Parts: sequence; C-alpha cells; structure tokens
Amino acid sequence: MNQNFDIIIVGGGAAGFFTAINIVEKNPTLKVAILERGSEVLQKVRISGGGRCNVTHACFEPNELVKFYPRGEKELRGPFHQFGAGDTIEWFEKHGVALKIESDGRMFPVSNSSQTIIDCFLEATKKLGIAVLTGQSVQSIFKQESFWKIETQTENYLCEKLVLATGSNPKVWEMLQNFGHAVITPVPSLFTFNIKDVRIKELPGVAAQATVKVKDTKLISSGPLLITHWGMSGPAILKLSAWGARILHDKNYQFTIFVNWLNDADSEEVEKKLKDLKQEHAKKSVSKKSPFELTNRLWESLVLASGIEAETKWADLSKIQLTNLINQLVNGTFQVNGKSTFKEEFVTAGGIDLKEINFKTMESKLHKNLYFTGEIVNIDAITGGFNFQNAWTSGFIVANTI
Repeated sequence: MNQNFDIIIVGGGAAGFFTAINIVEKNPTLKVAILERGSEVLQKVRISGGGRCNVTHACFEPNELVKFYPRGEKELRGPFHQFGAGDTIEWFEKHGVALKIESDGRMFPVSNSSQTIIDCFLEATKKLGIAVLTGQSVQSIFKQESFWKIETQTENYLCEKLVLATGSNPKVWEMLQNFGHAVITPVPSLFTFNIKDVRIKELPGVAAQATVKVKDTKLISSGPLLITHWGMSGPAILKLSAWGARILHDKNYQFTIFVNWLNDADSEEVEKKLKDLKQEHAKKSVSKKSPFELTNRLWESLVLASGIEAETKWADLSKIQLTNLINQLVNGTFQVNGKSTFKEEFVTAGGIDLKEINFKTMESKLHKNLYFTGEIVNIDAITGGFNFQNAWTSGFIVANTI
C-alpha cells in the first residue's frame, strides 16, 4: 500500500521541521509528512549549544552574515536578504519563543533550554496536522512522471514534491549521485588540534586572546584560544579548522602552527616593552608576574621555554634570552598531530554541489520538485548559531517556493 502526501520531507531535524511548519502555515490545504530514520526527532537540536540550542547569531546585515560561512558565502547572500537573523527572531517570537543575545552575539531561548525549541516545533506540527513518522529509514527514491516514490524498510510513500533535509547522511548523498547530482566529498569541519607540547602540558583550562597561523598556507585566525588536555581549542582554533577543512584534511592533520599569544602585537612592540621592564623591574624575577594580558601560569611556561630559569632577574636577561622570549610570545611554533571532534557540534564540509541548486528556490537544477534544505548541501559555518540560521533560511525559502 502506498501512502500519499502532497509533500514529503525526509529528515526530522531543525531544517525538516522548520520547512514543514512554514509550508503548512502558508498553505493549510497541503498534506505534509516528515520521515525520520531514528526513533526520536530533533536530536541535534536537543544537544546543540550545550543543551541550550544556539538558535542564531545577532548579525543582521546579510553581507556581514555570509562571512561566517567557509562554504556558501556567495550563494547565501540572496537567501539572507529574504530571511535573515532578524526574521528568525521574529518567527520564534510569533511562535511563543523569546530569544536573548549573549555578549558574544550568540542567541538562545530565554529559557536557556533547547527543549523550548523542540516543544515549539512539536506543538506546531501537531496543530497543523503534519504527520511526523519515526523509524522510517529511506532505502530508495524513485522518480515517476509527476510524483516521487520513497521506500523505507516498512512503507512506500508517494508525493508530488520531495524535500531532502537529511544533513550529512552518506546514504542519501549516494542516492542523489544516482540521480546525477555531484556530491562534494565530506570532510570534518569543526575540530580541535591535538598537540603534545611541554609548554602547554600543565595548562588545561588556560585561555588567551591569540592569533594562529598555519605554516605554508594563507590560513590565519584570531580570537580566544583554549588550552585543553589534548592540545588547543576555542574559537581561534575552530575557525581555522572550518576555513581550512579541506587543506588540513589533505595534510592528514599533521601540520605546524604559529601562535601569537599577544593577539596582534608585533615583535618590535614586545621588544620595547621587555626592555622597559628590564629597566623598571631590574631586581624582580622575570617569571613571577605576567606583564601582558596572559595568565601567570602561561607566562611562566613561556619564560621557562625561552631558556630563562625561574629565579632569573630582569636585569640579568641576556640578549639571546630576550630574543627567545619575544619569539615564544609572538611566534610560538607548535606541531599539530591529529584532531578531535568538537563536542556535539560535529559539522562536515561537503554535500551537494552548490552549482546544482537554484538559491532563489532551493530547488534542484536537475530535477523538478526536488528541494534541499540545511546541511545536505555543501554549506557549513563556524560555531555560533550560523549552521542553524542556514537551516531556517533554506527551509523558509523552500516553503515560500512550494
């Protein structure tokens, strides 16, 4: 027996639900179903943002917003003019969910719980009569004359329009390749760097505002850097991992980074400051107190790494020790050996080739009545609510088109 619907959305995540709700709100006569392969829907929403759901980012200018997307920057400009961060806030408020802005621009529900977003979506689908069908893993997709046929392990479905919101699902990508779509091979995008180094071994939890460069590439990033048990994390590192997803994958995650622990200070500025300290604090020991915006523990570690013993006084610093210290501060060299996935924020760079999608409608250029929303396409962002914004925007455009 075939189950018939006007529209089927494959994928019960953020993009799938948002698309379904917007379709039926705009056209209540349509019969819509969401197919989810798992036993639970909206699982990624539940764990995102440490269980608080980082819904979007307070960046209201589309030309600025696109700069947070290593892949998709050019393509998203038009869509963000149609539905941007401001529209997201308005949409959720209209649906009874107030959002708040945190100091770094990330936006969360005022409730501080991702359950608020999940409840909002589940109530809306119930109210609008959208069928949410779990345990439906799509085995095959067929294209007939005027409709699509979808087979799961237990059921067959027919629909006029098909929306794929399956995120990074290799099986679905494979089916699309059979339909002639090009898929850019996925590689990890947000990850931390594994670094074994005596300078940071005893410092997990220590953070600094730093600038990090990857040797022999154009990759550079500034922001908070966090030392962890495994190496380095924090926004400065995660941004590098996103912008360098392909390059670092090709290097097999073995590469050298240069860290400027003083963010944008250059060696001349630092040399001047250290020489002043040599005069002013001649009798004090160098390693005791950090003269920069670094924790004392990190400062002490960099002083020792410069070949300066713990009790050395400022007055006794040799020229070589001074040069070493400047280098450690503004150009510390570290070997990266492997990566670790960043918490639940696992994001991949890869997916359907952007050239094969009409970004005014999110429809496939190869097949009529086939639409894409969310991370199934080769778009990804750095951490901070941007991947969700892509889900809302693409979902809204699909709903509008349909």
